Amino acid sequence: MEIKILGLDPGIAIVGFGTIICDRPQDISANKINSIGLEDFGVIRTKAKTPLGDRLNIIYDDLHILIDEIKPDLVAVEKLFFYRMSNIINVAQARGVLMLVLGQEKLPYVEFTPPEIKKALTGHGNAPKIEVQEAVAKELSLDFIPRPDDAADALAIAITAFFNY
Repeated sequence: MEIKILGLDPGIAIVGFGTIICDRPQDISANKINSIGLEDFGVIRTKAKTPLGDRLNIIYDDLHILIDEIKPDLVAVEKLFFYRMSNIINVAQARGVLMLVLGQEKLPYVEFTPPEIKKALTGHGNAPKIEVQEAVAKELSLDFIPRPDDAADALAIAITAFFNY
């Protein structure tokens, strides 16, 4: 059974996205191997000098377009994790827009914290960013690390959803 998972890394300046295609055997006893492949990745950007309401609108509109193009079966979103207090409110607002769009589109979703994502890909929840990025490239059989970092993070979130599906 093939499913498409969209990973989203919320942010106000950059929302990372990454889509993977997963194939799981319907009969686990069939000894077929689960497969996972890259479909697409990228970012939604908003400009720093743009008023906050306009930035949120850009994220809202672009995410609707992205979902219409991708048509995911499942969406995985990073949960908020407190890094810097100065930026957390804007990220929370952007994440709220993501959740609104998912609700409007009636898409099922799962959420993971950064330590959960790191543990799923590397085996430990405090892995450095480069180790997670290398794990993303390995899991997707890529000979490069996806860039920018926000897109690689979104792919890591999608892969975590696959591991937990």
